[in-house]
Amino acid sequence: MFKRSEKVAEAVHELISELLVKGLKDPRIGFVTITGVKVTDDMHLATVYFTVIGSDAEKKATEQGLNSARGFIRKEMGKSLRMRYVPDIVFKYDVSVDYGYRIESILKEISSSEQSDDKQDS
Repeated sequence: MFKRSEKVAEAVHELISELLVKGLKDPRIGFVTITGVKVTDDMHLATVYFTVIGSDAEKKATEQGLNSARGFIRKEMGKSLRMRYVPDIVFKYDVSVDYGYRIESILKEISSSEQSDDKQDS
């Protein structure tokens, strides 16, 4: 059984993803992927997690672009989600993808050093 906030989070995720493809024309917004949405149980706040391919400056510019489009996104949410109250939106960069890349690179280093040690022992 799903909580209502989880269903709303899924609907918000789909809507924002669709808006990123179709509607937002801000040049600061780069190649964005919405990785998750969490809505509080009282449905007053939606935290939208995103990732961007690019440098740190591009990540910050994208976050600024998304935050400046919050009003437009809330208006579109109000049109499509039939709710008494449309949740406020907070955009946060999802650092879990960066952690995943870092862990993967460390594991590759360990693997390559073990292989070179095995070749030296032979």
